[in-house]
Amino acid sequence: MKRFTHKAAVLLTSLLTLGATSNVLAEKRWDMPTPYGDGTHQTQVARSFAEEVNANSNGKLTINIHSGGSLIKHPEIHRAVKTRQVPVGEVFIGRLGNLNPIFKLDNIPFLATDFDSAEKLYAASKPELTKALAKENLILLYTSPWPAQDLYTNKDVKGLTDLKGMKMRSYSPTTSRLADLMGTTPVNIPFSDVAQAFTTNAIDAMITSPSTGVNGQSWDYISHFTTIHAWIPKNMVFANKRMFDRLDENTQQVILTAAANAEKKGWALGRKLAVEHTDTLAKNGMKVGEPSAQLINELEAIGSTMVNEWVSEAGDSGRAVLNAYQQL
Repeated sequence: MKRFTHKAAVLLTSLLTLGATSNVLAEKRWDMPTPYGDGTHQTQVARSFAEEVNANSNGKLTINIHSGGSLIKHPEIHRAVKTRQVPVGEVFIGRLGNLNPIFKLDNIPFLATDFDSAEKLYAASKPELTKALAKENLILLYTSPWPAQDLYTNKDVKGLTDLKGMKMRSYSPTTSRLADLMGTTPVNIPFSDVAQAFTTNAIDAMITSPSTGVNGQSWDYISHFTTIHAWIPKNMVFANKRMFDRLDENTQQVILTAAANAEKKGWALGRKLAVEHTDTLAKNGMKVGEPSAQLINELEAIGSTMVNEWVSEAGDSGRAVLNAYQQL
């Protein structure tokens, strides 16, 4: 009997040790899905973030980047992190606009049209953004901006009448509303399908960054690029808070430090690429031009409408964010 009891105890100890070892191993590897390909600066920033964590965590954590939607597609990344399918992920903020108005703010046109203004808007909105993510049991790690959103068409556009009846690519609730107000029909097209959508006339126009245009070689299927500088959207990287809290304090601090460095790099790259990629579009034959005064006036009027609509939806917290932005 004693011999049997001893064997049972040894077996139980071995099983417990194996289970503990498995838990440790599970915590050492974080898979991080990102929506964009390796050529984008957003993925480059994500890789620098992961590399810094991997180098400084003393073997306690390895973050593996899965770019281009290879692990989880863009529309599913938020849910995957929330439900702990993966510990960390990256999304375009505006895609979450139906969850909370604060996510829509990132896509409001003509509210913050240059990088200095965009940084101020981010500073003003970050507390509410953090709070909205906390309700989803998520923790914000860093943001990284795209260059300003500009207009791609296959003809010269002097005013909104030139766009009337066109099919405009949309990729968020806010861009769908913008397309409506511009007199166009919004069509939800992922960027991976943009080239085909243009060549098959599924869409006639889009508003996106020069970087996205360069990454997609838009000169092969679009002729005109108008620098309307409508807004400067951001990607954000966030982690599941429960999984983050399971890490020791030193590893948590390594992640937060790497995130702060990634955010600085992302904002610096956004500023740099805004100029470089606009030049690249021109060098590849696209007709790059500034918007007419008429078009700017018409688009700014739409921006005012969308700001007012957003405040009505966001309520007191939205008004507080805009007041904070205006005071910076």
